[in-house]
Amino acid sequence: MKVVLFCGGQGMRMKEYSESIPKPMVPVGPRPILWHIMKYYAHYGHNEFILCLGHQGHVIKDYFLHYDECLSNDFTLSCGSKQVELANRDLENWTIRFVDTGLNATIGQRLRVVRPLLQDDDIFMANYSDAVTDLNLPELIQFFEDRDAVGVFVSIQPGQSFHVVSSNDNNLVENIRPVGDLDIWINGGYFVFRRGIFDYIREGEELVAEPFQRLIAEKKLVTYKYQGFWTCMDTFKDRQRLEDLYTRGEAAWQVWRCPRRGEPQAAEVLEEKGRPFFLDGEGRPCFV
Repeated sequence: MKVVLFCGGQGMRMKEYSESIPKPMVPVGPRPILWHIMKYYAHYGHNEFILCLGHQGHVIKDYFLHYDECLSNDFTLSCGSKQVELANRDLENWTIRFVDTGLNATIGQRLRVVRPLLQDDDIFMANYSDAVTDLNLPELIQFFEDRDAVGVFVSIQPGQSFHVVSSNDNNLVENIRPVGDLDIWINGGYFVFRRGIFDYIREGEELVAEPFQRLIAEKKLVTYKYQGFWTCMDTFKDRQRLEDLYTRGEAAWQVWRCPRRGEPQAAEVLEEKGRPFFLDGEGRPCFV
């Protein structure tokens, strides 16, 4: 199943980076967040990618054209530093299409541009390229295939650092509650679509604004509510949180380092700081 990745936005809330590189190329550890997302999909066997490029698209092209496997894989150096033997590889089975979809195009227009590359696909996936998760992807796909819908998106509950305020006409506060205490869900940016989605997107439209409203009217849009790990990289603070999780060995989105759900686990479940985790084959903690 092909994966469309929207990589063309200017990422104005990440100006510390976006003036020189596109937001999908902001690093988490030694690799950009785009790589982490692609690695996630490839872990589940979906390794055909279509990158919708725009702002600083040449940076993304250059990165993959000069990709260094040694940064994220163990290797052996021999013959006086002239021969490198990789223990494993990242991109060996990946197919990546790089498509210029316009500097200022909306997400809906970027999707329309790559439509010819999806005409043989009954179902495909799409992603904003700025959020990571440990969601079990096959469960999302099965959830969608079991329903008569054109599209599904993962919805998540926002973090609890914000408070929702209720007040009366005299501006007297009547209630203030953490947003996490309310039944509020937001678009998590992981999509699965049937090819029919293109019948709902018109010239110049954003994906969620108008097309999704048409799907809602026809009862053709569903959501998959997920309460597990999910976090986006919208601001510099978000990026720092992801970097801290990676540094501490708590990168829950790196599902490729952990036993797949339902598979036998080589290590017993342990506890650290009240959180259960496994040790993967390389001794890294995989939090559950």
